[in-house]
Amino acid sequence: MTAHPIAETIASLMPRAKTELTELVAFQSVADEAVAPKSECEAAANWVADALRTEGFQDVALLDTPDGSQSVYGLLPGPVGAPTVLLYAHYDVQPKLDESAWVTPPFELTERDGRWYGRGAADCKGGFIMHLLALRALKANGGVPVSVKVIVEGSEEQGTGGLEQYAEAHPELLTADAIVIGDTGNFRVGLPTVTATLRGMTMIRVQIDTLEGNLHSGQFGGAAPDALAALIRVLDSLRDENGQTVIEGLAADSAWDGLQYPEAEFRQDAKVLDGVSLPGTGTVADRIWARPAVTVIGIDCHPVAGATPSIPASARAQISLRVPPGQDAAEATKLLYAHIEKHVPWNARVSFEQVGQGQPFRADINSPAYTSMAEAMAVAYPGEEMQSSGMGGSIPLCNTLAALYPQAEILLIGLSEPEAQIHAVNESVSPQELERLSVAEAHFLVNYAESKRS
Repeated sequence: MTAHPIAETIASLMPRAKTELTELVAFQSVADEAVAPKSECEAAANWVADALRTEGFQDVALLDTPDGSQSVYGLLPGPVGAPTVLLYAHYDVQPKLDESAWVTPPFELTERDGRWYGRGAADCKGGFIMHLLALRALKANGGVPVSVKVIVEGSEEQGTGGLEQYAEAHPELLTADAIVIGDTGNFRVGLPTVTATLRGMTMIRVQIDTLEGNLHSGQFGGAAPDALAALIRVLDSLRDENGQTVIEGLAADSAWDGLQYPEAEFRQDAKVLDGVSLPGTGTVADRIWARPAVTVIGIDCHPVAGATPSIPASARAQISLRVPPGQDAAEATKLLYAHIEKHVPWNARVSFEQVGQGQPFRADINSPAYTSMAEAMAVAYPGEEMQSSGMGGSIPLCNTLAALYPQAEILLIGLSEPEAQIHAVNESVSPQELERLSVAEAHFLVNYAESKRS
């Protein structure tokens, strides 16, 4: 099978792909009922299940996972004796954040400047469409040469571990020879990249209480302990004067020895304002792939609108701590708790809530499946050699799959290159990347089947 029929087929399928991604993006499938109704996730899950049935998948099921979400599973049997490849994506998405900051509505896929904009377009509803395109191209050009399992998660963005727990309870379900996680991305548009490492993550909420109720700041200010001021001191203690994460007992000096990320390119990708310095020390790659990073992602206290001159009795923050390979996320959580307790001023009361947690991951990029992927990407990206990079984000399922299926080769690819701005406003996907990575995945499945026959 040559490259041309697969590429031509996928090119012809792109209008259909856009229509389908438009339908899928329209579901406000945030797996947090405080943000969006559960019915939105249920509707997205049913859409995915129907798409699998249309493609001839068997045993299609909506799996009720322990965290209350649903994952969608399906099996497409291949030739007798063929290897099995598991394809992963997730249909849940991040919240829209500030809707007024979106140029076009977040849940309406909109084409602008050669990209398709919408929440989940790249992360990771586009990843599911990528899988569909690859399989359709193979079916149109001689058939799918491997058995394919698809699992589409419903709560990946929340980090609540529903699918991990389900897989551990049903280990036979996702067993495979190779696993393609379609939830990372190229280092940049047009540069084919597999992800070698993922940082783990721990997510906590910390609450500080100092008073039985809010007090008049004129009558009591200066002596009454201010919960928000206490929280600010705690949060500030998590970084040093250079902005580097400093949690007692947690190493923060590791170096990245692979593909580097030039600072000028990072500043452009991150849209750093002119004159604003980057926090931390070491190379950019050290900071985002090899070291822990703490981020305060939310604070509950008095809103500015309608604020009154009163002293806050309580304040709460949600903290995300990214944990690099070589460190344990559970131990990092304990160290984070201990650090916070040590730095709470005025003997204020502090309490914690664990929101999510996932271990870091390191792939074996020297495995035979990576050879098959490198050859496939050379076809999809003529003249470009496959690169490997780290990724600062977390996919907790990877470690679960590696532990359950130690013989399986795990590859990480996807559509979340820097211009995609995943987790931010104005998320988008490059249709050219969607097309090329679908071509790459289709050729990978062919190459992998041939490697197992030889």
